[in-house]
Amino acid sequence: MTIVLIAILAYLLATGLLLRSAARSRMEASVGWRWAALAGVLLHLGYHALVAWRTPGGPDMHFYSALSLVGLGMAAMTVLMGSSGRTATVGVVVFPLAAALLALYHGHGHEPSAALDWRLQLHAWLALLAYATLAIAALLAVMLWLQERALRRREFHGWLRALPPLTELEEMLFRTIAVGFVLLTLVLLTGVLFVEDLLAQHLVHKTVLSVLSWLLFGGLLLGRWRYGWRGIRAVHWTLTAMALLLLAFFGSKFVLELVLQRP
Repeated sequence: MTIVLIAILAYLLATGLLLRSAARSRMEASVGWRWAALAGVLLHLGYHALVAWRTPGGPDMHFYSALSLVGLGMAAMTVLMGSSGRTATVGVVVFPLAAALLALYHGHGHEPSAALDWRLQLHAWLALLAYATLAIAALLAVMLWLQERALRRREFHGWLRALPPLTELEEMLFRTIAVGFVLLTLVLLTGVLFVEDLLAQHLVHKTVLSVLSWLLFGGLLLGRWRYGWRGIRAVHWTLTAMALLLLAFFGSKFVLELVLQRP
């Protein structure tokens, strides 16, 4: 479909422009990537709005669609975050990932969605937004780890100049985690209020893993506030919590929908 191809090309163009800016260490001066990325985001959204959301039961929330929507959310947040300067470097990973997830969804077709009332749809949308936000936090944690590792080894590579200063990157990481934690809290609360039968809907393992992830993110924020946690400890906690969250949502969806063929 033409809209998918153009969206993918826009994402890849934004990635190329970011890489060129990073090589020149002029992330703040480059604005062309934002227009290309914004075009990709709008076309990505348009594809879901015009095609994927026309399923009989409501918005398509199956495995590949959910992946694509998380990629869309990550790309949109990267465009917004990139307005502050060198934090746009995360787009080098996010934009190709969004393009790949969109192509994957388009290639595997669309599934008819079960009818969901507004409460469960709210729960699902909050979940996708929380996963996208915390996935950005995980990428920031990786960037923080790479920067600290290079500085400890006194390896002053050119790509370091394309990253935000260490303190700015760390502050951005914890702000993103805080937003994601609030969203994840809302996901768990709406799940408790709106999901009727955890056992019948095969949601016990998903709930347990999500709560464990929530506890880790909350513990990290508490440790930051109370004890000033930072650096590698923050990276380890963030990546562990994100891994649990991925298993909770996409791991369970993969097994239920693609392996066991259950709705």
